[in-house]
Amino acid sequence: MTHWLTQDEATKTLGVRAQTLYSYVSRGRIEVCPDPTDARRSLYRADDIDDLIKRRERRRKPSVLAASTMSWGEPSITTTISTIAKGRLYYRGRDAVAQSAAGTMEETAGLLWGMASPPDFPSVSVNTSPGETPRERAFRVLGRAAASGMPSQGRAGAVLYDEGAALIGLLASAFGDLPKGRDPLHRRLTRAWNGNEAAADVIRRALVLLADQELTSSAFAARVAASTGAPLAAAMLAGLATLCGPLHGDMTVRVSSLFEEVARTGADQTLRRHISSGLPIPGFGHHLYPDGDPRAVALLDAFTPPADVTEMVEKVAALTGLRPTIDVALAALVIRFDLPSDAAFSLFAVGRAVGWLAHSVEQGETGSLIRPRARYAGPPVTAIG
Repeated sequence: MTHWLTQDEATKTLGVRAQTLYSYVSRGRIEVCPDPTDARRSLYRADDIDDLIKRRERRRKPSVLAASTMSWGEPSITTTISTIAKGRLYYRGRDAVAQSAAGTMEETAGLLWGMASPPDFPSVSVNTSPGETPRERAFRVLGRAAASGMPSQGRAGAVLYDEGAALIGLLASAFGDLPKGRDPLHRRLTRAWNGNEAAADVIRRALVLLADQELTSSAFAARVAASTGAPLAAAMLAGLATLCGPLHGDMTVRVSSLFEEVARTGADQTLRRHISSGLPIPGFGHHLYPDGDPRAVALLDAFTPPADVTEMVEKVAALTGLRPTIDVALAALVIRFDLPSDAAFSLFAVGRAVGWLAHSVEQGETGSLIRPRARYAGPPVTAIG
């Protein structure tokens, strides 16, 4: 028979705050159900809590330590690009939120790439196939560049960054059909999406805040590709392919669907459905920001989100203790300024491409191949002879 614990029992057993308990629930680590005696309360599956405790207390053998680095675990790669410390994101030691107050994507790329002056991201004319979405176009042009690109191995960082800046211009042009000109990229993207001056400033902030975030899944994928000496475009393509997963950049799609549900049925009913079913609430709670994602706070403070979005954010915080991530801010931005439906993912990809290139060049400079060993757990090996 399944045993359930109250919130007080669960937090005392785990030795954590209620906010951490909600974070476990949001990531699917602990199953939750409504308390049959009080609809306002939730109960937490005791077996899941026991499993968490066992994992935490497990001896740190080398094989266990290696496995733990794969999912929100111990640092596994040395980098000088960005880090998260005390709940804040830093770009080469500079607070990313402070950088977003007035900085452009070009200036942020210059910071992350260690350049004396900001790069230019040139607009490129990109042919459009009938019925092709901006995302499909981005994969197509980047894939073609990867197939024809020169290997990155043995080439100077300055040369690679010049090539990378052109690739980011290509990627942004695929997503936004950029107008020609020397304006900062955020202004050209805004014009491509028929946005106004207010939208341009928020888009600028978003691009800066998205430029990098330590060793994300997509940054790691880009580093793996770069470690083989693959062309820069191939490393970027690896990052883009990883970004499109629903647990990474496409979280914005799940958040947009959540907001559509809120618009149809209201925040209360939407939230009740998620909590009662034990479903994680997309876009709320971040493992690396237990007290809230500072990027989301900074971006949401830069404009007035739709009223039903604000209501949902407040109700989630009141009922679960979870705060919105940058994905919520991006989805709200798209609604507020009536941008194309794929603009949130496009902003994520274009902004994060700066980080992918920084990681790719840094990895190439180490001269080492990323090639971990696997711990075999299959059928016994049969000796020959």
